[in-house]
Amino acid sequence: MTGLDDRIYALTRRVNETIVGRSKAVILAFLLVTVVFAGGMSAIETETDATGGFTDDLPEQEALDAINAEFDDPFEPSSESTQLIHVGNDVLTRGELVSILRVLERTESRDQLRYDSANGPATIVAQTLDPSAQSPAEMRRAIERSTDSELRSAIRQANENPQFSAILSDDFNPNQASASASITVITHDVPQGFDSDDLADVQTTIDDFASDEPSDIRAFGAGIINDEFGAIIGDSLAIVMPIVLVLLFGFLAFAYRDPIDMALGLFTLMLTLVWAFGFLGLSGIPFDQQLIAVPVLLLAVGIDFGIHIVNRYREETVKGIEPEPAMTIAANQLVIAFIIVTVTAVFGFGANVFSELDPIRNLGIASAIGIVFTLLLFGVFLPALKLEVDRLRTRYGVPEFGSTPIASEESLLGRLLGSFAIVGRRAPAVFVVVLLLAGAGLGAYGAGVDTTFDNEDFLPPEEEAWYVGYIPEPFAPGEYTVTSTINLLDARFEANQEESITIFVEGPFEQDHALEALAAPDDDPPSSLAVGPGGQADATSIVTIIQSQADADEEFGALVARNDRSGNGIPDRNLDRIYDELLASEAGGQAERYLTEDRRGAQIEYAVETSASQSEVAADGAEHAESFRYGAVATGEIIIFDVISDLIFESAIQGLLLALGLSGVFLVISYAILERRPWLGVVNVFPILIAIAMLVGTMRYLGFPLNALTATILSIGIGLGIAYSVHITARFIDEYDGNEDVYVSLRTTLSGTGGALAGSMMTTSLGTGALALAITPVLGDFGLLIAISVFYSFVAAVVALPPALFLWDRYTNGTAPA
Repeated sequence: MTGLDDRIYALTRRVNETIVGRSKAVILAFLLVTVVFAGGMSAIETETDATGGFTDDLPEQEALDAINAEFDDPFEPSSESTQLIHVGNDVLTRGELVSILRVLERTESRDQLRYDSANGPATIVAQTLDPSAQSPAEMRRAIERSTDSELRSAIRQANENPQFSAILSDDFNPNQASASASITVITHDVPQGFDSDDLADVQTTIDDFASDEPSDIRAFGAGIINDEFGAIIGDSLAIVMPIVLVLLFGFLAFAYRDPIDMALGLFTLMLTLVWAFGFLGLSGIPFDQQLIAVPVLLLAVGIDFGIHIVNRYREETVKGIEPEPAMTIAANQLVIAFIIVTVTAVFGFGANVFSELDPIRNLGIASAIGIVFTLLLFGVFLPALKLEVDRLRTRYGVPEFGSTPIASEESLLGRLLGSFAIVGRRAPAVFVVVLLLAGAGLGAYGAGVDTTFDNEDFLPPEEEAWYVGYIPEPFAPGEYTVTSTINLLDARFEANQEESITIFVEGPFEQDHALEALAAPDDDPPSSLAVGPGGQADATSIVTIIQSQADADEEFGALVARNDRSGNGIPDRNLDRIYDELLASEAGGQAERYLTEDRRGAQIEYAVETSASQSEVAADGAEHAESFRYGAVATGEIIIFDVISDLIFESAIQGLLLALGLSGVFLVISYAILERRPWLGVVNVFPILIAIAMLVGTMRYLGFPLNALTATILSIGIGLGIAYSVHITARFIDEYDGNEDVYVSLRTTLSGTGGALAGSMMTTSLGTGALALAITPVLGDFGLLIAISVFYSFVAAVVALPPALFLWDRYTNGTAPA
């Protein structure tokens, strides 16, 4: 060969000569780089806000942030607030109320907890008994000194305050003055620079105070949520990585059958992790739940490379070839395959870099860079290390415990894998057509896979999995309360936690027609918003606040009536005076939630049908916003999560197309330059198409949705799976060039390289499958799907590639059918 391919082969030969001839220098250089990356590991930051990265820069989230900045919601705890969740047979008894106040009293006594105020049933009842009681201690004494009748009377009187029932469970009985749960909100006066770690320290301390009480009280808030998310990441790694290493240890023992060779493989895997984590620290990419998948993926590819290099080296040494020329032969044959596998894996993993969602983008960057590190360590460092160790073993007479390849044509595994060459030889065209039709059918079926995004994906299950109790210290995970607390709130405060969306409207709200224009669209809303009587929207806005106050205050009602020319209960003149009177009334605090101070912005909260899907609510919200006379935008958690779900689906499809397209083009160009056989690139892509079709069909059949992490599975599946086709094709070319007999070449390839691939598949599938034991569902689903994807890729490579290669030979070389 001449030209570019000659230069490429010459370059790889020089690299391999350096590995063999200057192995000590290569080892030293890699160890020095490892020291640099080890220093970067100390700079790793953990991202504890599981969903925050997905909402960054979304217009819908920016609209919600703008609304939150404009309106102060006295019922919603801010990021500087702590909720005390109180559960019992009756949380309104004297003893239970006193328990809450004791927690508040201890919180106030600690300056570092930055207690400012508290609002809950106990504080409202205490101040009803004694309006002068301001501190928790004074409130506690007010309740302790009251008689039973005074306490019951105070509770009934407190019920006139709309805040009181809002912070009590749905089973609150005002006649019996009883409820099974309550929420008390502690507001903290925090300085500038107060961060999530500081808030977590405050809230966990308050939780300790609550646990000292005989009542069932727990602290809850953003700090505790973020603290548990951080613990989930550490605990998941503590559970998964040892299991992965144990599995690796077992299968590497099978693959290498030599403790020293296995130690070399494990040492190189360890360096791969050091480089990957060091890169995260040096680059400033935060480590989140998604990135737990990265070390597992790198271990999977590293195992593949390690087994191939050692196995191919042994194939030469068993022939009696000396170590240096044996390693040169192995490296010269494998380096091109390794580079092709790495580039296609970079395309597969790196396709996620183009996602609009930061966590998925970071996963793409970290895994793409990590796979390059894996190539360098297993393609350069490990061969050099293996040679040096073998030289030492020879010098000191250390025996080899297992130096034969994993499989040969005479072995049972070799005969089994080689049989697929027979199958592919019989009727390759028919076989390929059948596989294409089956793949098309599975792909069409899998196109209906669901796409979701939900907080629950990132939360640990409320009940621990059965295996958690068997995990010994120090790997045993801590106790998690976030999910159980959220479920408790959903169960006990359902009436106060109805799902809703918000529409923010901008306009001149002092003009006579403004409130009529604000209310008019609600008479005929889209179906998922039509939850009020007569098909109207169940909305809360400045209009409903005015109407409610008009019903409660006769004087204000008369003012509204005098300025309601249409007689529909909505004033249509002198709105500036009506706003002034409303803000000066008891309803003024609520009014400030729905009308901005400059009276040029208003928010409307809409209850939504509980049976409506996330996408239906989002579409109806956007449609309803367009029906307003003034400019309006719909937002809220439901809408934001629906937008993220759409972006997740777009990322999955975009990643799939990019990975397939870039890999296919690269393979065609590579084989055209290196082998003058461009159609081999197309042949290489064929098995992975079948494997991906099988994967998406399996996802839909088993009910696995595309979510925050599994959205990357299609492109990552290509990045991992195409390696099997590339390795088989690379070995096939070497064998084919020697005899130009497809059948003989495939038998040798499948029994030799196929054996290494089988070992790699087993370790990779079980290694990545260990993620199924991670604490959070999103990681478990991802690990299981990666394992399935790798298995499908191996099966497709040994089943679908042989008939495709027979067809390639037939139509490019004119070989007659066998």
